Amino acid sequence: MSLRFREARRDDVAAVVALLADDALGAAREGAGLAPYLAAFDTMQAEGGNLLIVGEDAGGRIVATYQLTLISGLSLKAARRAQVESVRVAGDLRGQGLGAAMMADAEARARAAGCRLIQLTTNKSRNRAQAFYQRLSFTASHIGFKRELD
Repeated sequence: MSLRFREARRDDVAAVVALLADDALGAAREGAGLAPYLAAFDTMQAEGGNLLIVGEDAGGRIVATYQLTLISGLSLKAARRAQVESVRVAGDLRGQGLGAAMMADAEARARAAGCRLIQLTTNKSRNRAQAFYQRLSFTASHIGFKRELD
């Protein structure tokens, strides 16, 4: 399948939210109408270095998405890094190489932005995702912690 990766537009947000909700974890945590997602998209657009990318098939259907955040810092000899989040492929198209193509796109964008490191987290319950990232030469080198803020 041929995909074109591009920066998302505001009118893509509904399709991206549908992809985010298209699995057991996402179905339980996404929702609440489109307004908060549109507000978040507008904030991301204003930040710079915080990109929402979509994969569009030949027919114009949004079938994949990820968020790429470019982070400048002092550690690792002032290495710039790229954080990849919210990686999703449409359920009916998983296992066809779209995820690998999407991650190649993320890596190319990170390199073009001067990043020396690309990193991501995945939910501990996502065993298939973990195996996928390991096949792409990502190393499970850290333990991640999260804390919700009220």
